[in-house]
Amino acid sequence: MSRILNHRMRSSLKKPSFTVVDKRAVAFSIYTGRSLLLHKPIDPNHIPRRKYGMLVARAVRGMLKIRYLVLGGAVGGGMTLNKKYAEWKDGLPDMGWLNDLLPDNEQWDKFTTTLINAKDMIGDQLQIDPRLREAGLARAAELRGWLAQRYEDAVAAAAVNSQTSAIEPAPTIVNNLQSKPAPTTSTGQAQVAFEEKAAYEKRVHALQQEVLSLQARYQRELQRLEQENRELRQQNMLLRQGRQPPTRKMKRSLIDMYSAVLDELAGWEAGEAGRLPRVVVVGDQSAGKTSVLEMIAQARIFPRGAGEMCTRAPVKVTLSEGPYHVAQFNDSSREFDLNKESDLADLRKEVEMRMRTSVRGGRTVSTDVIAMSVRGPGLPRMVLVDLPGVISTQTVDMAADTREAIKQMTKQYMDNPNAIILCIQDGSVDAERSNVTDLVASCDPQGKRTIFVLTKVDLAEENLANPNRIRRILEGKLFPMKALGYYAVVTGRSRKDDSIQSIREYEERFFSSSKLFKAGMVAAAQVTTRNLAMGVADCFWRMVRDSVEQQADAFKAMRFNLETEWKNTFPRQRELDRDELFERARAELLDQSAELSAVPAADWERRLAAALWAAAAERVFAGIYLPAAAHAALDVDKFNTSVDIKLREWAEGELAASAVEAGRRALRDEFEALLARAGDSDPVYEPVKRAAVDEALARHHWEERALDVLRVLQLTALQDGCVRSRADWDAAVELMDGALRERLQAAERQLRELTGPGLSERWLRWRSPSEDQSRRAQVRAELEQLGTSRPSLTYDEVVAVRDNLRRRGIEVDNEYIRETWKPVYLRNFLLSAQARARDCKKSFYLYSQQNGAEKECSEVVMFWRVHGALRASANALRQQICNREAARLDRELREVLDEMAADPDLKKKLLSGRRVELAEELKRVRQVQEKLEEFIEALNKEK
Repeated sequence: MSRILNHRMRSSLKKPSFTVVDKRAVAFSIYTGRSLLLHKPIDPNHIPRRKYGMLVARAVRGMLKIRYLVLGGAVGGGMTLNKKYAEWKDGLPDMGWLNDLLPDNEQWDKFTTTLINAKDMIGDQLQIDPRLREAGLARAAELRGWLAQRYEDAVAAAAVNSQTSAIEPAPTIVNNLQSKPAPTTSTGQAQVAFEEKAAYEKRVHALQQEVLSLQARYQRELQRLEQENRELRQQNMLLRQGRQPPTRKMKRSLIDMYSAVLDELAGWEAGEAGRLPRVVVVGDQSAGKTSVLEMIAQARIFPRGAGEMCTRAPVKVTLSEGPYHVAQFNDSSREFDLNKESDLADLRKEVEMRMRTSVRGGRTVSTDVIAMSVRGPGLPRMVLVDLPGVISTQTVDMAADTREAIKQMTKQYMDNPNAIILCIQDGSVDAERSNVTDLVASCDPQGKRTIFVLTKVDLAEENLANPNRIRRILEGKLFPMKALGYYAVVTGRSRKDDSIQSIREYEERFFSSSKLFKAGMVAAAQVTTRNLAMGVADCFWRMVRDSVEQQADAFKAMRFNLETEWKNTFPRQRELDRDELFERARAELLDQSAELSAVPAADWERRLAAALWAAAAERVFAGIYLPAAAHAALDVDKFNTSVDIKLREWAEGELAASAVEAGRRALRDEFEALLARAGDSDPVYEPVKRAAVDEALARHHWEERALDVLRVLQLTALQDGCVRSRADWDAAVELMDGALRERLQAAERQLRELTGPGLSERWLRWRSPSEDQSRRAQVRAELEQLGTSRPSLTYDEVVAVRDNLRRRGIEVDNEYIRETWKPVYLRNFLLSAQARARDCKKSFYLYSQQNGAEKECSEVVMFWRVHGALRASANALRQQICNREAARLDRELREVLDEMAADPDLKKKLLSGRRVELAEELKRVRQVQEKLEEFIEALNKEK
């Protein structure tokens, strides 16, 4: 069966059906033009319609497929896009709340109408500052006229050149390097004409470029003026509304940065550091130094005195270029408008006041630097230091060392190897009268950094018979000094009210008409202050660029050495300078002061009671108890009466004042205890804290009304002579016993000093009495045999004691015996009183049963009354301290600390030592280095 099936399958594969073969043959025949069955070409004319029909059918089928693809893609893409849009829309927040906030169309119409009306109303009232508007309009008109004139000149020049080239033949070009002209052939003429035409076109093109650049510049200037006008309108509107316009941070100029470095180096001039360039203006008194500086600054900024020394301290002036001519002190925010005479007068008064303030201690000149800056259009950028003029004779109203002080100050500034010395010499006086030239020659013998300036040349021309001397001066052949350059200037006409502009015009007219300079004795670059300023500024910046890098390296090395020393000496401590240390000490002290209010009442009571008893003990014993006991002897009533009188006198007298003083002492002791408990405090703070606390306590005074309150309380307590409880009785007995013990110890010490060491001390400590002490001991023994129960000796008793001592060979007088009697009697009295106090400690029951009528313990009652008065005083003082005095002391302490913070000399005195000095040096070196690096970076950018 399987064989039959396999045979049928092989036969079907070998003989394909006619239908399939026929279709393949027809398709092959159509595309190739050959018959697949007959193996020969088929005539296409037999089947033209069938061929075209097949092609059309295939094209239609392809188009239908493209349509299905396009439609399917469009439908799918649309559905995807619709889904993405729905997801995005669902993720948006709900903005419906804007409908409640935004106004509708009617409200918008009302708002725009209101704005238009406001614009019409404000337009007529709002006015810009007329000065600003006039300045801007004048500047714009000037620029517009200048541009128009340049444009007309360019057009006229182009027209003239075109007419000349059209009418006249082109001139021949002569070679200046040959002795005779070049031949003029036709070829040469054509070449010359071509070159001249090219040159003419080049000139026209250049003029066109210039006109275009001028137009662009004019447009930029107009835009800038419009921007300034808008800003001024905004500022004017803010000022009308009572608001201050916001201040913009101006970019610091290069010279201001350099001046800041010099300010950091103020007071550091003695060492190797700080040798940065500056222009030092030196000269004899009244030689014209200040006038030269004013001509360079283009303003009368210094006070003047006829024949009197005006410059009494160095004045550092930083000149820089700016849009407005203003001056300002470095430590002040006020700007002086140098175009206003009132501001100029105020500036001169301020300079004079600062100079007079800097001169202290009877001196005539001062080394304190007055620093100021002057900015203005066209000013050269440099730093000048105006020094007091060198004098040859001292007047009687000057200090004895004025001449030497000026010389040393001038020499100190000129010794800076990078300082430019501007040596001013008066040309109207004889050269032999100069004092400063020798000093300059000693500091700069080669003249590598000296610029010589001859002033008052107009007077010299009138007075000198030999004009050749001026020429020799300006050639450096008359004075024994050398200089980089020599200049001749005229800085005034001996008129104090002349303006700088008028002096400058007079100077230019003089040099243009002077016989000395018409003859060619001096070059044009050596005259006028304008050329002087340019030459000094060039020299200044050349020296700055040559030396600033070296100075920065020197400060880097200095910083490295100081940091190494700090790490080796104070490895675990922060680098805190004097100001930071003071602020830390201040904060710590104020924290401790705030803890006074947290002291418990029991501590205050205990400290105040001790302070009150220490203040009252002497008066209680010496003024009340002992006199009453001596006067009353064994009479108790008399003793009580005497005690009442003396206690009242004490309460009405000094008790309240002594209580207040004790309160102040207790407050001080508690404050010192708080300071002592701060164990982790830095020892360097202690001088500051101690000085502040002492000064605050010295200023602190108790309120006067507290005395009256204390006096009433003390009188009330002293009148209470009834002890109500056993605890109060025991407290009185303890007070009496303790007081007697202290006095007994003091009496025994006094006796030991009078009579010498006892027997035990002699044998155990090998001490022997003196002759006087032996005599006192004999007197003491004789008095003790006589009896010591009475407070004083009668005359007969004294004579008996003296006679007994004389029989022993001891000669003493009566006063000597009475002096010895006092400590002997006091000791015996205190011993008996101490025994009575111990006996009275057990007598409270008897005292209470007799309702205070017990007379044997009157001394205990007296001490109870004293104890009550002191306890009432302590309670009152504690309340006053907690309620008022601690807060007042804290306020006074803050005031003292504020005053100390404003006194650098006091901080320097209190905070001293190598640690503080090293931290200060590190801080200054870092500040100078940072400013130097910032300046060097800006200087390199400018290059």
